[in-house]
Amino acid sequence: MSTSTISKVSEGDVLVVRFNVGKILDNTQIDDIGRDLVEASVSASGKKLLLDFRDVFFMSSAMVSKLVTLNSKCKAAGVKLVMCEMSAGVYEIFKITKLTKVFNIQDKKEAAMASFTG
Repeated sequence: MSTSTISKVSEGDVLVVRFNVGKILDNTQIDDIGRDLVEASVSASGKKLLLDFRDVFFMSSAMVSKLVTLNSKCKAAGVKLVMCEMSAGVYEIFKITKLTKVFNIQDKKEAAMASFTG
């Protein structure tokens, strides 16, 4: 895992992945993140994966594509995927592409954690 790009920590039965970069643009970085996220989804022993975007203010469409792929892999493996703490700019990308209907996106981490039980 690229520790400088994402970090992961278990909080109860939820694996929380936090992005440690503000811009996700570089193709090599995106490929690394994509691999790291798939690995995280496999290691989510509680079948619950939370992506925390609090530090991200911009991402390319290639990164959005990686997230769509991750969502498909999570569904196939029975892993519940939730996203939270998106900046207005990042959320807008999901809104414009109508991916807000595909992903479970919560404003705050607390609401995201609660959504796993609801």
